[in-house]
Amino acid sequence: MEEVLSNLKELAVTVGSKFIYAIIILLIGVKLIKVLVKLIQKGKLFKKLDDSVKSFLVSVIKTVLYIVLFLTVAGILGVPLTSMITLLGSAGLAIGLSLQGGLSNIAGGLIILVFKPFKVGDFIDTHSDSGTVKDISIFYTTLTTPDNRNITIPNGTLANQAVVNYSHNPKRRLDIDVAVSYDNKPDDVIRCLEKIVSNQKTLLEDEQVFIKLTDYKDSSVTYTIRVWVNNGDYWDTKFNILSDIKNEFTKNNISIPYNQLDVHIEK
Repeated sequence: MEEVLSNLKELAVTVGSKFIYAIIILLIGVKLIKVLVKLIQKGKLFKKLDDSVKSFLVSVIKTVLYIVLFLTVAGILGVPLTSMITLLGSAGLAIGLSLQGGLSNIAGGLIILVFKPFKVGDFIDTHSDSGTVKDISIFYTTLTTPDNRNITIPNGTLANQAVVNYSHNPKRRLDIDVAVSYDNKPDDVIRCLEKIVSNQKTLLEDEQVFIKLTDYKDSSVTYTIRVWVNNGDYWDTKFNILSDIKNEFTKNNISIPYNQLDVHIEK
């Protein structure tokens, strides 16, 4: 009995010391990973990378370092590394089969980084959500909407659907359709629209201006304005033109009709 108790004490001391050592290594390892990641982010080579690549690379580095730390702690506790690696491989295969969406997100993130349909800072539209790309991680892309909401979208979804990137090109064409009454003469309307457009200081002078009558509706005639602006001037220019159209039309007695239906009654 004394021999059994002695062996149990030795085992408790051995296991306890290993457990305490493993906890210390775990805590130190977590701190070192944070410090190492910060040092990598401050490196000159890292700063030269694109912002999209930076966030994705940091996610991958953290994942790899935490896996190494986990294996190290397991080895200290006496778990055979060969068995642990085999177990992780089997578990990874099982998890991969059950979480195919997660793997597709990783593949989608790689596709986004390689082919660069958008990058951090671009304003994109996914036809269901739109916003400025804030972060591209290993699994998800985060958008910040104009009203300051965060939207998290799986990379696999973004890589397999049409995405409109409004920030990719330095200039954009601004199209505005204006409904005008049938009672107004086309020459008068076009002359008024030309005056409005000529007063806009943000238009690109080397690009052609288009102002034409383009359609006949049930209650109105449609005139279309097409001008070119720098990307950053798009919304301000649009709002200014719309405001000027209302003011100039009022001054020149050009009416913007309401939807209406004419009913003719016969005896």
